Amino acid sequence: MDANALPDSLRALGQQQGGPLRRSLENVVQACVDVFGVSGSGLMLADEHSVLRYAVATDGPWRELERVQLDIGEGPCIEAFVRDELVVTEDLATDERWPGVARHVGPLGVHGMLGVPVHLGGVPVGSLDVYVDRPHQWELAEQRALVGYAEVTAALTEAALAAHQAGELAAQLTYALDHRVPIERGIGYLMARDGADHAAAFDRLRRASRNSRRRIGEVAEELLRTGRLPDDRPDARPDGPRDQQRDRAAGAG
Repeated sequence: MDANALPDSLRALGQQQGGPLRRSLENVVQACVDVFGVSGSGLMLADEHSVLRYAVATDGPWRELERVQLDIGEGPCIEAFVRDELVVTEDLATDERWPGVARHVGPLGVHGMLGVPVHLGGVPVGSLDVYVDRPHQWELAEQRALVGYAEVTAALTEAALAAHQAGELAAQLTYALDHRVPIERGIGYLMARDGADHAAAFDRLRRASRNSRRRIGEVAEELLRTGRLPDDRPDARPDGPRDQQRDRAAGAG
């Protein structure tokens, strides 16, 4: 990483407010490539099904990487968004946290990968990612620098939304903001009801949304109201003490 270029890069990006949002975001991911010296960079944003899609990306295997993670329901980009935390992998092709992804990324040339959540109003709405085509041990300075780019991304996006300059991304971003609370409560409900971890519960909710062709916020609200997902079996809702545990988890949101 070119540490000397980092402050000027962040400052220049922060001064882009007032222009089209997509162009500003394209400048962010290109700046990540230039400063980090990586193979590529991309920004994923959640859609109405809370499915992450690349909004902008540099040249590279991003669409295939998106498809692999969405089909399998796991991966570093999803992890950064769902868990709302920085995710580091030295080699995605051998990382045991996401074995399904690891089996598919070798031919893509994606190895070392770093991802951070992007927030709007304190709510995670996507992830900013960089990768290299070889195994790489990410230094703490690199991790902090990518957090800085995520913060610039958030500032540019918030300014564009406030000025009604977000274009076609406006509805997607607004939906993510408006429905993140019931989605998180729905995830907590499924964790308590089904004994699932956070990532598995999120994937269950996301798949129910896609299979029913309904927005994930609507599915989450129905789950909290009725105790069922659209594709639950009739006997899916348990009885007894787990109901109390589930209700406490759902109310915690």
